[in-house]
Amino acid sequence: MKETKTAMTASEIHGLAVHAAGAQLVAYKYEPGELKAHELEVKISHCGICHSDIALIDNDWGMSKYPFIPGHEIVGTVTAVGGEVLDRKVGERVGIGWQADSCGICEWCRQGDEHLCASAQPTCVGRNGGYADSVRVNSRFAIPVPENLGSEGVGPLLCGGITVYSPLRNHGVRPSSRVGIVGIGGLGHMGLQFAKAFGAEVTALSTSKDKEEEALEMGAHHFVNTRDMGALKKIAGSFDFVLSTVSADQDWQALVNCLRPKGTMCVVGVPPSPITIQAFPLIAGQRAIAGSPTGSPRDLFEMLDVAARHGVKAITELFPMAKANEAIAKVKKSKVRYRAVLAN
Repeated sequence: MKETKTAMTASEIHGLAVHAAGAQLVAYKYEPGELKAHELEVKISHCGICHSDIALIDNDWGMSKYPFIPGHEIVGTVTAVGGEVLDRKVGERVGIGWQADSCGICEWCRQGDEHLCASAQPTCVGRNGGYADSVRVNSRFAIPVPENLGSEGVGPLLCGGITVYSPLRNHGVRPSSRVGIVGIGGLGHMGLQFAKAFGAEVTALSTSKDKEEEALEMGAHHFVNTRDMGALKKIAGSFDFVLSTVSADQDWQALVNCLRPKGTMCVVGVPPSPITIQAFPLIAGQRAIAGSPTGSPRDLFEMLDVAARHGVKAITELFPMAKANEAIAKVKKSKVRYRAVLAN
């Protein structure tokens, strides 16, 4: 193994770990071992709190292994690089999202879709994440952060931001597109901004009438209250693309009916119940339903550049790292507007 290019590696990494499903975070330290040739170590300045972190803490997905340190919306400074790392350097500010590694050789990795790799390694599943002072990942998944983006706002872009950016990009949203964004929350408020940056005509769809003014300020051209069935019927056949960002059950058929012929509804929020749709409107209008996870390193590079040039920002509430339990409690109660971020 080639030598590390700098000796500034941590002999111990200190963070906040959960030791059982649903338990509180407590102080925890671990020895990361020798820095591997393709890895780098990052001193963490900020880490966002994602609903996925809470699902892992509570073992909602049945895949958590305890103890572990959550956190996958990480911003910090490179302090050490392995001997084979050529694309990052010590002192560089980088961001790390949901993914920390992939196999690098499968068909998906070879074509730049590492997030679809069957051996993809999430940042805080089976390993320790970002509620800590440092973290290690494969250098390919540490993305340089443009200078004009503040670290506090970058963390949420690395998971929530890419979750809405990737489907907009990969489904070909452009200035001629008519786009509906369902939900004006942690994901949706960034979705509105990115859809506007793509030049689309943007409609915010929300159950919260009091969010109309804010949605228009963030980039929406129109606002529709989805509790108003009459308003939903009026926009039938209106959209080329509908992005559902909510984790609640919806009138899915009404949303599909809002699509134009060849339109697509993409789901990135996970509702509690199965999505039930009539087949005929899909067939007759050549409409489609899709899903989208996060995004590849390529997409993350591009997204941060777009955010920097178009002024896309996550609306955040900042907490000291030591108050992570308090921050998580607020996120669970939907009391944060719109993304919680921990700071070291």
